Amino acid sequence: MLAAAAASWAGLALLWAAGGCAGDAGGYRRRLWEYNGSNLLDPVQAGQVYPSYNLGNFTWASLDGQLNETALSANFQGSSREGTFANGSISFKVTAYEEGSRDRPLPRLLHSANSSKVEFAMEGVVPRGNHSRFALEILAVEEGNRRKQLQSARSIDDEYTPTIFEMAQLTSEPHNHSLGSSFLQWKTAAYNSKTPRRENTVHCQYYPLQAMRTLGPEFRILQAYFGEDVEQRCSLSALNISFGSEDSEDYSEKRYLSWSALVGFGEPPREGFSVLVIGILAVALGTPAVLLIVGSLAVLTRQQKQCSEYEPIN
Repeated sequence: MLAAAAASWAGLALLWAAGGCAGDAGGYRRRLWEYNGSNLLDPVQAGQVYPSYNLGNFTWASLDGQLNETALSANFQGSSREGTFANGSISFKVTAYEEGSRDRPLPRLLHSANSSKVEFAMEGVVPRGNHSRFALEILAVEEGNRRKQLQSARSIDDEYTPTIFEMAQLTSEPHNHSLGSSFLQWKTAAYNSKTPRRENTVHCQYYPLQAMRTLGPEFRILQAYFGEDVEQRCSLSALNISFGSEDSEDYSEKRYLSWSALVGFGEPPREGFSVLVIGILAVALGTPAVLLIVGSLAVLTRQQKQCSEYEPIN
């Protein structure tokens, strides 16, 4: 339980820093990007973006009624009266776990007691373009000097997340082994429905990790949690994740988007083949082998029978 609570605090630090992006001399800011979805390159680097949304200027609702002690979850909902967010909102929901299991809703992430789920959702936001898509930058803040790796794990098994064969993860290991490792893990899929199904899948892309050195005044919550010297004591890096691909619908079609990730300590959960998949593979690979063996035995038996019908000349 303590590990789950600790992972929740890590998730809170992560989500409050979400949306940051480098580019100003003063450091990073919390931003949500909207960009022209006709270009599949990194939208931030390509420069085809609309003026960003600064999440620090949003009004965040009280947690009254948003804290579920039974499900160990809390929902942070923000809105703005400015521009296209007048009738829309975004939210970050953090869920802690007491034991290892698998989520029921898609993308059905495999979790442990040392991890928490952070779910980002936006609803009702009026897009500013005909082909608008959105990108979120996540700021990872960790104490000490750490080695970070952005990894991709591919599998032929899409039983739990149909049509998605890739798991992405950002792992962090300390140079001093007395401290534990940590991770951020997600499936490369978002969804455009509150009750996601296979047909609601929106493929997402992630881009190279960016190191950062300074924090602007809008990150006071990080300074309050980690200390005023957070820039000297902590390892800071940011990651862009965009939602949508050439084949997926634009955001304007449904005006809803959700994406989930796990954040936790220790080794990230590893997906394995289920009993069902192992059984299917065994039948698919084993049946041809059995048929080949049976066919070979039948041919040999027939040849021996034909040879025995002839009598020797002498």
